[in-house]
Amino acid sequence: MEMRIKSENNTIYVFKTIYKPGEGEAGAVEPVCVRSGLYEVDVASAESYPVYWNQTEKIPVMRGQWFIDGTWQPLEEEESNLIEQEHLNRFKGQQLQESFDMEVSKPVDGKEGSGMTFSAIHSLKLSRNHVDWHSVDEVYLYSDATTSKIARTVTQKLGFSKASSSGTRLHRGYVEEATLEDKPPQTSHIVFVVHGIGQKMDQGRIIKNTAMMRDTARKIEEKYFSNLATHVEFLPVEWRSKLTLDGDTVDSITPDKVRGLRDMLNSSAMDIMYYTSPLYRDELVKGLQQELNRLYTLFCSRNPEFEEKGGKVSIVSHSLGCVITYDIMTGWNPVRLYEQLLQNEEEELEDRWMSYEEQRLLEELYITKQRLREIEERLHGLKASTISKPPVLKFKVENFFCMGSPLAVFLALRGIRPGNSGSQDHILPRTICNRLLNIFHPTDPVAYRLEPLILKHYSNISPVQIHWYNTANPLPYEHMKPSFLNPTKEPTSVTDSESVSTVPSPTTSPVMVRRHYGESITNIGKASILGAASIGKGLGGMLFSRFGRSSTTTPQTLETGKEGAEGDDKKATTVGTPPFPHSSSGFLEPAVELEHRIDFELREGLVESRYWSAVTSHTAYWSSLDIALFLLTFMYKHDQEDTEKSSLDTI
Repeated sequence: MEMRIKSENNTIYVFKTIYKPGEGEAGAVEPVCVRSGLYEVDVASAESYPVYWNQTEKIPVMRGQWFIDGTWQPLEEEESNLIEQEHLNRFKGQQLQESFDMEVSKPVDGKEGSGMTFSAIHSLKLSRNHVDWHSVDEVYLYSDATTSKIARTVTQKLGFSKASSSGTRLHRGYVEEATLEDKPPQTSHIVFVVHGIGQKMDQGRIIKNTAMMRDTARKIEEKYFSNLATHVEFLPVEWRSKLTLDGDTVDSITPDKVRGLRDMLNSSAMDIMYYTSPLYRDELVKGLQQELNRLYTLFCSRNPEFEEKGGKVSIVSHSLGCVITYDIMTGWNPVRLYEQLLQNEEEELEDRWMSYEEQRLLEELYITKQRLREIEERLHGLKASTISKPPVLKFKVENFFCMGSPLAVFLALRGIRPGNSGSQDHILPRTICNRLLNIFHPTDPVAYRLEPLILKHYSNISPVQIHWYNTANPLPYEHMKPSFLNPTKEPTSVTDSESVSTVPSPTTSPVMVRRHYGESITNIGKASILGAASIGKGLGGMLFSRFGRSSTTTPQTLETGKEGAEGDDKKATTVGTPPFPHSSSGFLEPAVELEHRIDFELREGLVESRYWSAVTSHTAYWSSLDIALFLLTFMYKHDQEDTEKSSLDTI
């Protein structure tokens, strides 16, 4: 059996039911998948439940039988059942009129000569309405409110019929007939949405956030990707509620004063302390790891064609979830880092001068450690059958989207430093994840940039500005060239023609001159120093030009000033950041560019308050249409290219 459903006011209306051969209404019916397979409906008990996550809030299931003409919204179940019962008692066994296929939205004209009579052959009184049957398939609903009665009286005196004046035509059954071929669009890409901190404080929040992201993506799909036959599905990954961690130990040692604030911190920021704890870190990692594998296995079991047709998987992580997901994909373990530190200490000890007694003790320590490693290896070999290795992901990640991510800080504290190659492999190998993308709001206090960890001079390169969702013909992201945050030349005045040429455009990146508050927090100190220096230099230049000995400035003076300014800039560059090659156009030379841009920044609103945004921006990613378009642009990239190629081949 299959069904079509309609969602209205958080209610599932079952309005098209098809019984396949061999099924009967009286027999046992298997649960029916609705909402692209995210929910199952038990028709017999009128209950629905999500497939991939737990949800305490039940969604009512109602059978849609009678629908309003035009909008095709179902009537409330109580009224619909009364009308259905009355309809069957009065007209069961009768044939529909030959005019059944007439246009349902045709206005009713009760005047003479129209060839139609609209006298009611049957009526039903409801609590606030009444229903008139003019024939088997012509049913009208009327309101019994006083204003409706007065309106009907006036319009009937003017010569209009009762139905045309205030009646609402009803239809038994939906506007489209169901067929066995009715199926949801094929899912070619699934997106696991991973939450960060705070899930314990607001249980089920990731389910609501994912629903917002899914609904927003549906709107973007209908607007920009309706020509594609594939479909992207978003699944929430709720990993926090299944963890035990310390139980209630932290709650028991929490003082009672300002208890509300303390409980909020215990339910949110405490997750960061748990993850940095050597005792509980593995529990968090395994919790997320197992949940990702469980969801993928469940999805593939219900959609066997997904793997057969090469379906792809992406991950969207938020906040601390980005760090945990990264560690799962790369297999990073703090124990290995500790072993590396010990090895470095041993090498330093060997390099320095030491007495004969120190050398002898160091050799004994080295032999003892070697013997200890051999014993540990033998012990692990004996217990290999009982020790279970940490589970790895059962799928390759196509795109890893980080939103409001502190991942860069964690990597920096682990010793990751910029290299000489512009490859993503420096922090995340392409063999593990095809593409890493870091999305953040310029005032998000938790978000940090990743690109300066690959190439240091990208700390002075503007992040790519994410297009507004309603931008006409936006420039593809791969065609955007890197531009400087702090150009070496900062003229104090511009001509009219220059000012016109620098007007921001929604199709360029960046659309506005970047300000220091939009940079990552690690660069605030440097930005403040450079900004103060440039402001002082600009003020000094203006004062000298206005109140100097000469009222006019000669070209030679201007050139001297420019050279001095350039010299100051070079000095500042030498102190703050190492020099890097650039062209006269303000863009980087291709030799030192990244293979792919990683940092992508949301555009600020024209009337947006920075201080208020700093409070709200970290949780404002879920319902953003700009982010939805950004995600789908990368996930549908190959499908669009294949569609365009096939259309060209056809031409």
